[in-house]
Amino acid sequence: MAEKDIETVPDDLFTNDTIQSFSWLDVKVTVKDRQTKEPLAILDSCSGYAQAGQLVALMGPSGGGKTTLLNVLANRSQAAWTGYTKVNSSPIGKKELREISGYVEQDDALTGSLTVRETIDFAAQLALHGLSKKARQGITDSLIAAFGLRQQENTVIGTPIRKGISGGQKRRVSVASQLVASPKVLFLDEPTSGLDSAASYEVMKLISDMAKKHRLIIIASIHQPSTTTFELFDSLLLLSKGRTCYFGPVETVNTYFDQIAPIPLHTNPAEFLLDLVNTDFDTSERPQTKVDLATVQNAWSNSEAHRLLQSVLTRSESDPKPTLSTSATHPTRPLRLDLPLILLHRNFIKSHRDLLTYGTRVAMYTGLAILMGTVWLRLPYTQSSIQPFINALFFGGAFMSFMAVAYVPSIIEDLQTLKKEHANGLYGPLSFMIANFLIGLPWLLLITLIFTVITYWLGNFRVAADGFWLWVLWLFLDLLAAESLVVLISAIVPIFVVALAAIAFANGLWMSVGGFLVSMGTLNVFWKYVFHYIDYQAYVFQAMMVNQFKDTTYDCERMNGGDEFYCMYPSDLQSEGKIRGTAVLEAYHYPYDDRKTWEWFGIMLGIIVGYRVLGYLALWARTRGA
Repeated sequence: MAEKDIETVPDDLFTNDTIQSFSWLDVKVTVKDRQTKEPLAILDSCSGYAQAGQLVALMGPSGGGKTTLLNVLANRSQAAWTGYTKVNSSPIGKKELREISGYVEQDDALTGSLTVRETIDFAAQLALHGLSKKARQGITDSLIAAFGLRQQENTVIGTPIRKGISGGQKRRVSVASQLVASPKVLFLDEPTSGLDSAASYEVMKLISDMAKKHRLIIIASIHQPSTTTFELFDSLLLLSKGRTCYFGPVETVNTYFDQIAPIPLHTNPAEFLLDLVNTDFDTSERPQTKVDLATVQNAWSNSEAHRLLQSVLTRSESDPKPTLSTSATHPTRPLRLDLPLILLHRNFIKSHRDLLTYGTRVAMYTGLAILMGTVWLRLPYTQSSIQPFINALFFGGAFMSFMAVAYVPSIIEDLQTLKKEHANGLYGPLSFMIANFLIGLPWLLLITLIFTVITYWLGNFRVAADGFWLWVLWLFLDLLAAESLVVLISAIVPIFVVALAAIAFANGLWMSVGGFLVSMGTLNVFWKYVFHYIDYQAYVFQAMMVNQFKDTTYDCERMNGGDEFYCMYPSDLQSEGKIRGTAVLEAYHYPYDDRKTWEWFGIMLGIIVGYRVLGYLALWARTRGA
């Protein structure tokens, strides 16, 4: 990336006059081994530091402790750890560190249907408050130019059904989205993961230039960089099996290892070092493996470089502590009331661009409506149609609910974004849940109207305006409850296959205990009292039954072509050869007074709110330690 591009970023965006150093001392992470039940050291007495303007590499074989250390340094570790992390030689708390730092995860948790510009701009809206729209757009423009994304600024990130930007460009967008909040310390987890050598160099060169230009502290875990990419780093921390094998300037790596395992000329130092400390594979034919890992680790522990490091970190304990004022280095976060509106705007863009969010569901429900309308086509009002009418009501409500599983991929993507953005202190589960609920209302209402318009008249259901709109009401509540259940289960288990299976099972349960497949008189008491009364599908079915049968009559069949009638459901109209619809409701033990219907309406609202509250609590529990 050309230096002139980096010049386009406003100097005051990354002004870093107070954060001079970031250090860690004797960091240890110990867990219980699952097999032996004995303590297992994931990290053991790891120390190091980074100064303003430096790019530090955490390198080592898989399982060596890189990501664990990075999470500890960023104060995001889920495991208990001991040691110290300091800014300007002063211990710093989790909240204060979050105010001055950013974290870019290995996986790009980006909203695929947003453009590059929209992604960075929404990050600015969430992270910066009090800036004018013009100022915010100026920052967005500067970062787009600095990261070489000008030609892609109006290109979407990419979805499973819509091609977007490349992997290297996604990485740049991820970093730019973090830099918009002007962090002084930036943690990168495998920033070159999945990129080829050229793209890796391009990304890391830009990050290195940004660090030096604006005196940022950037610490990145990296697996196996090329020689040119490796040389971009200022310092290297080499880990294996949780212990330090080297810490110091990249330029002195060759000199240091000349006494342990000399790095041959024309050899990639990063590749050589990884082979040297990797114990997972048999590499006996490689010359560097003649030196075992314990030798390398002990050499570091006894080295002059290690003693000097410990001396520097220990001496800093007695040095005057520069004052750290996070309020002076970090913009104020948006007010809580602003956050749901920002998220709602972003969700709106996603909802009408991403076919997987609601477009596919609209198509599915339209197809289901045509299927249902043509199968139950213009049913006559005779007693032979009573059971088909009942079946149609059950089918419509149950399968409308069941097909809400199509929302799982979209909500899981949103939950991944929530996890990343909440960890960076941008917003919490409450703002997420409010925006998620509000964006679904118009789309679910549209789906309900399309479904009802097609099926209601094709099926020849009760011909009355109030009957039509009651259909809309109850199917709309059905979809609201179903989507709320999807959000709840996905919040508990945000794994696609598991969430899909759990939601399908829940819908099967609701169908079974709703009172149609097994009547209430037959359903055993356990399923009746534990699950039936919290089954939202049951209330939808009952209300739609009342809507269809309360004010309709059906012709009975004449017996042997004579004047007498055979009526399946006895009623006061039997002598006239008709069945009053209320007789059907009485056979199912469904009350049909308006007061009871409104009671069901209240229960439905309670179930919907209950699912949402439980979903919020599940998200709160999952994110409270982040």
